[in-house]
Amino acid sequence: MKDNLRTAITKKRNNISKSELIEKNNKIKKNIFEMEDYRKAKTILFYVSYGSEVNTHDIIKECISNEKKIVVPKTGTIGRRLVLSELTSWDDLEYGTYNILEPKRECLKEVSIESIDLMFIPGVVFDTYGNRIGHGMGYYDRLLKNSYAAPRVGLAFELQIVDEIQTEAHDVKVNKIVTEERIITCTNAM
Repeated sequence: MKDNLRTAITKKRNNISKSELIEKNNKIKKNIFEMEDYRKAKTILFYVSYGSEVNTHDIIKECISNEKKIVVPKTGTIGRRLVLSELTSWDDLEYGTYNILEPKRECLKEVSIESIDLMFIPGVVFDTYGNRIGHGMGYYDRLLKNSYAAPRVGLAFELQIVDEIQTEAHDVKVNKIVTEERIITCTNAM
């Protein structure tokens, strides 16, 4: 079920035209910057987008120039765990595991998850209850399973929102979802 939904939504997302993608990403960026959670946060975790995901590159660069402390993940393949690292310059990134931009080894500045005020979480599919389907590797579920302090915000295009996702015990919910059309406060999100 999850694999079928992941495949169908990824296909739809991949078919968004370049001009429409730019427009949708700009609207999402605007919605993020208008969020009270964003304005109050000093330390923010962002995923570094790839492919047809909601593009976080320009958002991250703007946050760095606005003197927000930005944290991004570096993938550890052993145990499929994410190491969180402060990012002070876009030039500190290189293509790493899964061909995703992540901090260069020599630029790693580890940060504890407890120091983060706001987390932007990737996903392929979301529902309004805060459930998400990621890429199927479980990295973010493992990262977030013991951390509920900071708000967790999913970034998605409206076409990635479905009525309901079947969940499993290890799945971690998001509190909000930002799309190009709205900011969804998730019902029943832990």
